[in-house]
Amino acid sequence: MSRFRLPRLAVAVPVSCGFAGSLMLTFAQAVLAQTAAMPSPQRLDPLSVTATRGLQPTADLLADVTVIGPDEIARSGAQGLAEILQRQPGSEIVQNGGPGSVSGVFLRGANTNQTLVLVDGIRLTSSTSGSTALEAIPLDQIERIEILRGPASSLYGADAIGGVIQVFTRRGTEDLSANLSAGYGTYSTRTLTGGASGSIGPLRLSVQGGAAASAGFNAIVNPSNFSYNDDPDGYSNANVSASASLPWAEGQQLTAQYFHNKLNNQFDGGPGSDDRTITTVDTWQVASRNRLAPFWVTLFSAGEGSDDSATETGFGDFPFKTRQLQYLWQNDLTLPLGLLTAGLERREERVTSNDSFAVNSRNTNSAFAIYRLQYGANSLQANVRRDGSSQYGGKTTGAVAYGYQFAPSFRMTAAASTGFRPPTFNDLYFPDFSNPALEPETSRNVEIGAYLYGSTSDGTWELRAIGYRNRVSQLIVLDSNFIPRNVQRALLEGVTLGFNTQFGATTITASLDLASPEDSLTGNLLPRRAHEHGAITVLQTIGAVRIGAEVIASSYRYDDAANTKRLGGYGILNLTAEWDVARNWSLFLRGNNVFDNGYQLAADFSTGGATVFGGVRWRL
Repeated sequence: MSRFRLPRLAVAVPVSCGFAGSLMLTFAQAVLAQTAAMPSPQRLDPLSVTATRGLQPTADLLADVTVIGPDEIARSGAQGLAEILQRQPGSEIVQNGGPGSVSGVFLRGANTNQTLVLVDGIRLTSSTSGSTALEAIPLDQIERIEILRGPASSLYGADAIGGVIQVFTRRGTEDLSANLSAGYGTYSTRTLTGGASGSIGPLRLSVQGGAAASAGFNAIVNPSNFSYNDDPDGYSNANVSASASLPWAEGQQLTAQYFHNKLNNQFDGGPGSDDRTITTVDTWQVASRNRLAPFWVTLFSAGEGSDDSATETGFGDFPFKTRQLQYLWQNDLTLPLGLLTAGLERREERVTSNDSFAVNSRNTNSAFAIYRLQYGANSLQANVRRDGSSQYGGKTTGAVAYGYQFAPSFRMTAAASTGFRPPTFNDLYFPDFSNPALEPETSRNVEIGAYLYGSTSDGTWELRAIGYRNRVSQLIVLDSNFIPRNVQRALLEGVTLGFNTQFGATTITASLDLASPEDSLTGNLLPRRAHEHGAITVLQTIGAVRIGAEVIASSYRYDDAANTKRLGGYGILNLTAEWDVARNWSLFLRGNNVFDNGYQLAADFSTGGATVFGGVRWRL
C-alpha cells in the first residue's frame, strides 16, 4: 500500500556555527559594505534538447525537465556532479565518501543504474557494472546539464527507466573568451582550470583543461566494517575537452567534440592496504547537420564513449573496460501540421576484463519516431522506438503526452510512457555468478502535471506539481547464492512540488518530493531512498556581491532491502558568496554543511563534515 506523509524536514542549528560558518559570515560582512542595489533582471526561458531530441523552450515541454545553466553551475560552488544533482527536484544521491568517490543518483526513486547518463549525446555507462561514473565527470568541463524525469526509452532506448541526465561540455563562441580559476579548501582540496574559445573566420573553437586533487578523509568510519581502514581516502583527476564547429554554407554545419578525464580515487577495501580505482572516461563525436530543404534537416553523427576502470586492492587488480561505438541518422521534418523527427541508431558494445566472459560484445540497432504538435491551447507529443539487440532480442517502447493551456498563467499536462533496462554483461556472463536467461527490466509510467506562473512589475514566479506512478517489473536481484534473478517488482510513485521566483535581485528555488519508492512484494522502502526529500536555494545579488544559502533535507532511509539498517534523516545548510573585485576578476567562497551536522548517504560512510572551499576566478 502506498503512503505519503507530511514532510519531516528540519535543520538542527547549534548555538555556534563553527569555523565554516564564521568564515562565511566574515566574508559577507567584508563585502556587503561595498555593495549597491542592481536593476531587475529579465527572465528568459532556457532551451532544452533532451526531452524531444530537438531544441525547444522548456516552457513548451510536456515532460518534467530541469535545465542547469553555466551561471548556476559556476555560482553553486559545488565540487562534483552528484553534489549539484542532490539539490534538484526528484533527485537523491548516494556517495561512498568524498567528491571523488563512487556516486549515483536515484531519479524519481529508480535504481542508480536505471537512469541513462549522456555526455554530449554519447553513452558512458559501464556495460559490465551497469553504472555511470558520475564522479569522473568534472563540473569544470560542463556548460549545461539537462534532467529529464520519467521513462524515456522511447527516445533513447535502454536504461532510461528513471529518466535521462544529459551533460553538455563547453562549446566554442564567436567572440574571443577565456577563463581561469583556482581554488583551495578543507582536506587540502585544490583545483585549477582554464580554457579559451573563439573563432577563426567561420570556424569556432573551444578548449578547456583542468586538474583537481584532495587529501580526502577516512571514507568508512565504522571500525567493525570489514573494509574499514583508518587512513585518508583522497583523489586526483586531470581532464580536457575540445570542440570545433564549422558552418561551411548556409544551413550546413560540421562539428567535432572530445572529452577526457582520468580519476584516481582511494577507497577503503580492507585494513593495511592502499585500495584505489583509476577510472578513465573518454567521449568523441563528429557530426554533420544539413538543411536539405526548407522543411527537412538531417543529422549524421558517429562517436564513441569509453569507461576504463581499474580497481587495485590488496586482493588483486580488477580491470574492466567498456567501449561503445554509436551512430545516428536523424531527420527533422516540418509538416503542414506539427513536426516529425525520425531516425536510425546503432550501438556497438565491447567489454574487456580479466574474467573470461562467454560473450563480450553486443550490437543494438534502433529506429525511432517523435511527433510534436502545437495547435492553439493544445500540445501533443508521441514517441515510438524499436530496439533490436543481438543479445536480448527486441524491445518496443512508446510514450504519449498531452498538454492544455487553460489560461495564460495555467497549464496542465498528462503523459504515459514505458521503459526498459537490459541485464549487464556481469549479470549474464560473470563466471559462476551469472544467469544467461535473464530478461530486461521493464516499466510503465503515468503522470500528471500542473503549472501556474506569472509576472509582476519586478519579477517572475512559477509553481508546479507533478504526480507520477511508475511500475517496474522483472527487476534483477541477487538470490541467496548471489545469482541474479528476475524476481522483484517495484512501485515508484510520488509528487514533486516546485517553486521558482526571481524578483529584483533575488532568486529563490525550492522543491519538495513526497514519494513512496517501494518493493511491491514487501512494501519496504527501496534502499537509500526517502519518503521526503527537499531543497531550497536563495540567491541575493547586491551590487558586486552575490550571496546564497541552500538547505537540503531528507527524511529517514534504510541501507538494506529488508529495512533493518536505518539511516537517519538529515538537514544541511550550505552558504556561498562571490565578489566581483575588479573587471573580469571575482573571489568565491563556499561553506558546505556549515553546522557540521553528522549524516550518512550510505551506512558506515562519512560525508566529511563541515568544509570550506574558496578561490579566484577570471573571465574574459
